[in-house]
Amino acid sequence: MTADARLDQLQDWVRDGLGEAGLRLRPLAGDASFRRYFRTQGAACSWVAMDAPPERESVRAYLNATACLQQAGVHVPAVRLQDEARGFLLLEDLGDAQYLSCLDAASADGLYADAMQALLRIQALPRPALPAYDAALLRTELDLFADWYLDRHLGWQPDGEARTLIEDVWQRLIAQALEQPQVVVHRDYHSRNLMAAEPNPGILDHQDAVWGPVSYDLASLLRDCYIAWPEARVRGWTEQYRTLAQQHGILNRTVDAGQFRQWFDWMGLQRHLKAIGIFARLCHRDGKPDYLRDVPRIFRYVRDVCAAYPELQAFGALAARLPGP
Repeated sequence: MTADARLDQLQDWVRDGLGEAGLRLRPLAGDASFRRYFRTQGAACSWVAMDAPPERESVRAYLNATACLQQAGVHVPAVRLQDEARGFLLLEDLGDAQYLSCLDAASADGLYADAMQALLRIQALPRPALPAYDAALLRTELDLFADWYLDRHLGWQPDGEARTLIEDVWQRLIAQALEQPQVVVHRDYHSRNLMAAEPNPGILDHQDAVWGPVSYDLASLLRDCYIAWPEARVRGWTEQYRTLAQQHGILNRTVDAGQFRQWFDWMGLQRHLKAIGIFARLCHRDGKPDYLRDVPRIFRYVRDVCAAYPELQAFGALAARLPGP
């Protein structure tokens, strides 16, 4: 046994399952969870092994979400082997071509068109047995910003007028999310979880899927924490999606461009505040400080959206006064 007993167990499990005694596992880049991924070496076909410690991560949630998205006919990794008790999965290998590495000014229209078509298929699903993205969950996510970024990272606990302002904005964002049509939400539909694959896109990291607001995944895609686009292009893609969603019966035709833009903007704001909190938590709790490099980009989204809506401008001014990461 090496010092990494779980890796030894995972490698033996994959070898036995595939019947290839000489197979070895090579680590792949990690993500923001406790899961680890390894690519098979020496196998007749390339596979990806997932190690999800049961006390930390739910393989069942991943399998449930996989089954849900497969019903939509989108490209999620096929599951070759599974051991739910130990938290081991062997998955189809979708390659290394993340959208993030493929997106540029010339390729973005085509890649995002494919991603929006896949998203529409997901959103057309009837309600599955997934958790609801309800007020309690939305509030828990927003509180990550206060708990981990303001308190833990900056050492500031708002009180008085600032606390009242934050509470008002939280309530507005939650109400706006709940008034939207509800659909299947991937919840991390962005350039690091979409792969340029055939059929395109390959979709990863879907285990946190929920039933929630229609604009959420579009905001994840177009107001990505890892890559930013000129606002004119974002508005064009957003309107393109709204038109397609109405044609597919996902959005009522009475939802005009202004209404949908506000849903998209405010939903993106909720997501970005959550992301800032999560990135601070990854730094301070999990020893992963690199995510803080993306916080300035996310704060620009926050300030730009707040500046566009009178109800949010006071909060935007507060955010503008905060120190950077």
